[in-house]
Amino acid sequence: MPLLAEGIGTLAHAEHSAAASPVSWLLVLGVTGAFIGTYRFGVVRRRRRLRRPWAGWRTACFMLGAALVAASLSPIVEEFGHASMSGHMVQHLLLGMFAPVLLVLGAPLTVALGALPVACRRPVRAVLTHRAVHFVAHPVSTASLHVGGVYALYLSPLYLLSTEHPVVHHLVHAHFLIAGYLFVWSIAGPDPAPRRAGFPMRLAVLVLAAAAHAYLAKLLYARAGELPPGVGVAVTEAEGAAQVMYYGGDIAELALAVMLFASWYAGRQRMGATSRPARHRPTDRVPDAAAQP
Repeated sequence: MPLLAEGIGTLAHAEHSAAASPVSWLLVLGVTGAFIGTYRFGVVRRRRRLRRPWAGWRTACFMLGAALVAASLSPIVEEFGHASMSGHMVQHLLLGMFAPVLLVLGAPLTVALGALPVACRRPVRAVLTHRAVHFVAHPVSTASLHVGGVYALYLSPLYLLSTEHPVVHHLVHAHFLIAGYLFVWSIAGPDPAPRRAGFPMRLAVLVLAAAAHAYLAKLLYARAGELPPGVGVAVTEAEGAAQVMYYGGDIAELALAVMLFASWYAGRQRMGATSRPARHRPTDRVPDAAAQP
């Protein structure tokens, strides 16, 4: 209870401090509105061009994911993250885990491929079939970026640097969001992806990534007050942040596991609809956007 009261007091102070930053609010809301508006425009254009319906729940997921990104970067939460390690951990979870799950469910690449003219789709497909993209988009690579970045942040002076230098702070946030998005997309994304790893590989990577994430949270709890190095966070605050990381990470990874099994089941259903399904072979061909819901 004392930790909860301390967190509420810190958040109240952050809200008071952030009230005097209308420019920051306008920037966050403006960028978020632009992303949502572009997505909605793409959905409408895709529907008209392909004459195929688009699932409303995917639009809702994308909008909610964008809203979570906006909330995590809002002046109130930014102040909370600067004043408290627990607040920083909330930002970490929102940007790196919860928002990417929702954004990926929105299938923005499918929307773009369906909305763009043929001349513009070809360069996108060329990028997706490039060997460098194959490497970066592999589950092992994305898990290394996603989990490895978190380990680097909390077990090195990087966390201290992020609290002292705004540029490092924003780069860390950008890494959380991009690495989280790539990880979710490589594990269970509905968007087209060339040479997507098989189900056993993706499941194994997800389990190992979840275990590594949980181990780091336990390590931060066991060495509360010592980690992150050089910060000098109070023991109770560090323990609270580790608990947020542990339980919040479990929820996000459970949601990703549900996505993975749902996509596997849907694939089995599609295979069962054919009389003699051909054996799956890796291919560089990016699936047609029109085939996506």
